[in-house]
Amino acid sequence: MLKKLLLSIALASTYVASSSASDTVTLGLNYPETGPYEVQGLAQMRAAQMAVDEINAQGGILGKQVTLSTRDTKSQAPLSAENVADLIENDNAKMIFGGSSSGVAVASGLAAKERDTLYFGTLTYSNTVTGAKGHTHMFRECYNAWMAAKVLSDYLKENFAGKKYFYVTADYNWGWSTEESIRIFSGTEDENKFKRVLTPFPGAKDADFRKALTLAKANKPDVLVLVLFGNDMAKGLSIATSMGLKRDMEIVVPNLTLGMAESAGPKVMEGVVGALPWTWKVPELTGSEKGKAFVANFAEKHQSYPSTSAASAYSIVYQYKDAVERAGTFETAAVREALSGHSYSLLKDEQTWRDFDQQNVQTVYAVKGKPQAEVLKDKFKQDYFDIIASMPGDQAARTKEEWVQAREAAGAPDTLQYALNIE
Repeated sequence: MLKKLLLSIALASTYVASSSASDTVTLGLNYPETGPYEVQGLAQMRAAQMAVDEINAQGGILGKQVTLSTRDTKSQAPLSAENVADLIENDNAKMIFGGSSSGVAVASGLAAKERDTLYFGTLTYSNTVTGAKGHTHMFRECYNAWMAAKVLSDYLKENFAGKKYFYVTADYNWGWSTEESIRIFSGTEDENKFKRVLTPFPGAKDADFRKALTLAKANKPDVLVLVLFGNDMAKGLSIATSMGLKRDMEIVVPNLTLGMAESAGPKVMEGVVGALPWTWKVPELTGSEKGKAFVANFAEKHQSYPSTSAASAYSIVYQYKDAVERAGTFETAAVREALSGHSYSLLKDEQTWRDFDQQNVQTVYAVKGKPQAEVLKDKFKQDYFDIIASMPGDQAARTKEEWVQAREAAGAPDTLQYALNIE
């Protein structure tokens, strides 16, 4: 009798566990919890969890409650690929997103593709992510280096046409791609005339930045382009400021985020020019009610404004939910089909998951760091940027013809449908 009772309890427990599992769906956040981009990673995690909590309160996705499973990339590509495999194979994640490095995005996207799972890049700016190395399972929510350079181009041409440039560039995929894009739109392609120095990534030390900036100072440029990101940007820009470089040259940081500005501080950020796809002021500028609510709720919960990194992660979770529900299934091919070519408005004006490359096309902004005194007037001391220019996404993004040219130059097929063969 006792054996029958124990068996009955075991069977009931198995049923409950099975039922519970069938009532949930797992999303995998593969993000930099530690390392040079940890500030951006924290913003992603906070916003992703916020989106999951809101969606669960609304009934989940297709009636399933959402769980968020996380892994730390440490901004290391091999580790990030291992994380993706672990999330899919052991946590049964139906979709993976996150990251703040193009190397991480490429490695993670390939690992996801091998397991027939969609991967969404958050802060990954190299043109190759949805360009030469783009494939059927990779979607990128943020803008790319080309779009950032394009929105900066008018400002640079108007103020520094014919002037001398010098580049300090992080030595990896994003750095090379971003430098190349800025060179194209500033007319500084000649590397013999417009010099550059590379800094290690990851693992750059203060001494590396000081050495690079000493060379920049000796070159006496009119424009110093710091192609650095995350904590590396904050360190490099702080050293440049302490060396007095801002008195003698304009400093351009092609890709900025609120977290980077905070890491550097308001004095260091004064007058620095850069680009971004979203700031916490954009919802007010575009009249986005959902965006305004996101800013207000995030600020109340964390006593800070959401950054580009946060907005990207939050948007991805909601866009995945929307695509799954329009497809009526979690099946990868159907969700991809629902996403590709889809336009929507969430935290700003209209955005589109472009069908031929799955790059998110959206309005982009050029910004300039406000004076320290203005930043400090804000209740969170986070009002870092003045928007100095904007550009519609279809004007900022590469055309299909330009995309095809880049693919052909890399030996990649001119459509994504054969991308499973790309390494």
